[in-house]
Amino acid sequence: MTSDKAIVLSRDCDAVMVPSGEPLTLRGGSSVWVTQTLGGAYTVMTDHGHMARIDGRDADALGFTPETQGEESVVRSLEEAERRVWEKLKTCFDPEIPVNIVDLGLIYDCAVALASAGRYNATVRFTLTAQGCGMGQFLRDDIRRKLLSIPAIEQANVELVWEPPWSQSRMSGAAKSQLGIE
Repeated sequence: MTSDKAIVLSRDCDAVMVPSGEPLTLRGGSSVWVTQTLGGAYTVMTDHGHMARIDGRDADALGFTPETQGEESVVRSLEEAERRVWEKLKTCFDPEIPVNIVDLGLIYDCAVALASAGRYNATVRFTLTAQGCGMGQFLRDDIRRKLLSIPAIEQANVELVWEPPWSQSRMSGAAKSQLGIE
């Protein structure tokens, strides 16, 4: 969903500047335009020409209903835990690109291991499309938070890596098609 019309924020809300990753507070009464709504978050253009990401927990400030994290059913196997981890990773998005981080090829490694009876640890190594992007800490926190929302995940270790450098060759065919890359 994108918005051609300005949305006036009903209250102050925390946001993250894109692409610098700097935290900022958007003031209630200021206008924003939604440019992307994916993965439970909103990318907006501010009335000062800045791009920012607003977490889904603050959807009410935009006049939308905040997303609620529903309790997932019990995980019965390592394979099911791995499947759920990959599903969650597909809900993480670069705020500037409307493709999830899995299809963008940003996930370099994902491992799930048994921690204790019915509980698992997830380890993810990921990169960014550009080394100068300031969104690394933000994406790391987003990945970790989403993985820990899976009831069976006891610990989520998320590491930002730079080797090998990311290239468009890592993107899925669907992602290339969606972005008009051949």
